[in-house]
Amino acid sequence: MQEVSTGSLPGWHRVEELVRKAHARNLAHDEGVVASYIPVLAHADPERFGLCVAEADGPVHAVGDSDLEFSVQSISKAFVFALVCQAWGREVVSDRVGVNNTGLAFNSVMALELNDGHPMNPMVNAGALATTALMPGESFAEQWENLRSGLSRFAGRQLELDGEVFRSESATNTRNKAIARLLQSYGHLELDPLGVVDVYTRQCALRVSARDLAVMGATLADGGVNPVTGDQVVSGQVCQDTLAVLASTGMYERSGRWLFEIGLPAKSGVSGGIVAIAPGKGAIGTYSARLDRAGNSVRGQRATAHLSRALGLNVFASSAHVPPRAALSPKRTEHAR
Repeated sequence: MQEVSTGSLPGWHRVEELVRKAHARNLAHDEGVVASYIPVLAHADPERFGLCVAEADGPVHAVGDSDLEFSVQSISKAFVFALVCQAWGREVVSDRVGVNNTGLAFNSVMALELNDGHPMNPMVNAGALATTALMPGESFAEQWENLRSGLSRFAGRQLELDGEVFRSESATNTRNKAIARLLQSYGHLELDPLGVVDVYTRQCALRVSARDLAVMGATLADGGVNPVTGDQVVSGQVCQDTLAVLASTGMYERSGRWLFEIGLPAKSGVSGGIVAIAPGKGAIGTYSARLDRAGNSVRGQRATAHLSRALGLNVFASSAHVPPRAALSPKRTEHAR
């Protein structure tokens, strides 16, 4: 069995204090605008701000509007990818969907055309549609129920569809329908493209909270075991593969900058949610509807950056290891002089 060592979080009271400070220091920031290309999202209250940290061994630290529900949107892509990898295996899914960053927008048609109609990764819309099409089920209705049930296991509670969001997205998702048909034309989508788009639109309209996102992320951080329910949702290998894909593609063409500044696998959604995962330690879930030009929550990014530094979550961070002098050999000691 592969050994994993990633350090540990500070004590409960210290984590609680830091989460509250991260929320308070970013509450006054009002940069960004609420998404409007999905009409119903334009009605979100820009003042609401939820922040939650779920530790891999169970404790949950929630502050602000952490239980306010919103549609999961693109954050669902990460967890559907994990479910599909669990069902089909990493080789099948990586071959069918890909794992490389496109360097282009999440809904790019050019990215498909430049790669002979092959989706590049599961976090852009073309790859997400191809991933959703791989969900087990004899019908679209069965696929949808398996998907909803699987994401509910990640959250540790039953997630429900937001019908208003689903209807609003269904009325405006012509680009996703075009992408699905393009995938079909290249032979990379075997199911009815409109049926696939319908299931995908439903998955994006599932209602979650910042607390849910933190628990879902912490499940990926702890080898697939939900820290609240103890349910083994997916395998440790699936978590490793999912986090690797998130690190390289989870924040779209800004993924490199995100890793450089914050150092955590993460995924954002246009409704204002962000989940960021620290393997072996836990996860951060945030909600704030004001987005930057790249479509990422401004407050969520700032709070995540602060907690990454304060809690020592950056997966690339390390400190110099200085062995005790007594452990140095005479030759090494002499050389050091």
